[in-house]
Amino acid sequence: MFILDDACQGLGPIVQVIRRGVFPLIQIGIPIVLIVLGTIDLGKAVISSDEKEVKAAQGRLIKRFIYAALVFFVVTLVTVVMNIVAKGGQGDTNGWWACWESAK
Repeated sequence: MFILDDACQGLGPIVQVIRRGVFPLIQIGIPIVLIVLGTIDLGKAVISSDEKEVKAAQGRLIKRFIYAALVFFVVTLVTVVMNIVAKGGQGDTNGWWACWESAK
């Protein structure tokens, strides 16, 4: 914790909440919810035995799978962009990068 406080200058708890709580929720929780909701919609359509509704539900399920994959990779993309900025940026970018990395 000492290293985190030195690197983050008092913002350590906030960075840890983002790094350990918000990002995993976005990366794992939202895709799971999207896939479960799509599966429920498809199940309802199949039970109703309406061919038009089944086709529409299949389309929504496919879109939700795509959205889930995109949301999953947003966290990775943000981390990669932050790494590029920290390595190639001008000025003092090592401070916030050290804070970000020490909050793991």
